[in-house]
Amino acid sequence: MDQLPKCDANYVPLTPINFLKRAAKVYGNRLSVVYERTHFTWQQTYERCLRLADSLRSFNIAKNDVVSVLAPNIPALYEMHFAVPMAGGVINAINTRLNPNHIATILRHSEAKVFFVDYQYVKLARQALQIMMTTESISSTLVLPSVVLIDDIESPTGAVFGEWEYEQLVRKGNPGSIPYEVHDEWDPIALNYTSGTTSEPKGVVYSHRGVFLGSLGIIIGWEIENEPVYLWSLPMFHCNGWTLAWGIAARGGTNVCLRNTTAKDMYRNIAQHKVTHMCCAPIVFNILLEAKPEERREISSPVQVLVGGAPPPAPLLEKMKPLGFHVTHSYGLTEVGPALVCEWQAKWNDLPSQDQSKIMARQGINTVALAHMDVKDLSTMISVPWDGKTMGEIVLRGSTVMKGYFKDPTGHR
Repeated sequence: MDQLPKCDANYVPLTPINFLKRAAKVYGNRLSVVYERTHFTWQQTYERCLRLADSLRSFNIAKNDVVSVLAPNIPALYEMHFAVPMAGGVINAINTRLNPNHIATILRHSEAKVFFVDYQYVKLARQALQIMMTTESISSTLVLPSVVLIDDIESPTGAVFGEWEYEQLVRKGNPGSIPYEVHDEWDPIALNYTSGTTSEPKGVVYSHRGVFLGSLGIIIGWEIENEPVYLWSLPMFHCNGWTLAWGIAARGGTNVCLRNTTAKDMYRNIAQHKVTHMCCAPIVFNILLEAKPEERREISSPVQVLVGGAPPPAPLLEKMKPLGFHVTHSYGLTEVGPALVCEWQAKWNDLPSQDQSKIMARQGINTVALAHMDVKDLSTMISVPWDGKTMGEIVLRGSTVMKGYFKDPTGHR
């Protein structure tokens, strides 16, 4: 049996790009993206991504070239998660909350070839580019990225920044172009930077294989059914929206984009589009709970919420239930993506509500895409008891773990 070979018929590199192609075929007329009055179907999104990928080639994007983007959760950022790798590039979604120095560091370190900037962040981007040009430590060989403005697709502002505007690139691209073919699933698809709270941001590289499996791990672990309606309350710059920037396409879902995560906008979109799923950090719960009466809307059916980024207190989870939110707690890192979940068991449904909330506040079960998870005493490398008390170090192993740190071969050893 070992002599049976791999061939084109039985082995195809794993890549989430195929999620989009399949969605266009299976769910072609279903809404893929909703942003205020702007609506796209999956067939339209596929065509727009093909056009953008074709236009990106005019910037001489080649394998491993980085395309950076500084934008909120708008349709353009969603489309770029497919279009950039369809051009052979690596998407780098930059944290919009970073200061100009950190953004300049990321652009310099990643050697970004193209820099897409939403009109809302033009001032921040200008400051970052200016820092790149004036920092004494840079070499004389520095090449600044080509800049593309992303104006508001709903109400264009007329802002001027860079050489092109996003929709111009979409229009000029050829929808009949053949996208980049992934030959090795270990090739990079995304470059995400850590927050830089304790040191300089580190570049975390994701592979096509890792993202493909990570997306399926979340879909299975969170039990996402076909045709979900997903609210983008989690920034896409956080681990590419915990890999759901690709994963929602695998289920033929609808992406409800948000420029601002205000209580009014979230409640309005949840009610209007009958949102079924959303992800967020616990702070978003506070925003929803503190909403003014006139900002709230009645939620007709439960919204499944995947929460992570910080431990949600049990009392906070208890308050979310009456509002119509059913919470699943997860844990992850930029280096591993969403890795652990609170795997709910049917027997817990009979527990008192407060006890259920205490269980929801915990997590620790690896997704099916992660091979191994444990908590160890690093001095002995012995597993600690699973008693909710004993401290230890979380260790993870699996295909969803990052390829490594960019330009830092010793950092991940």
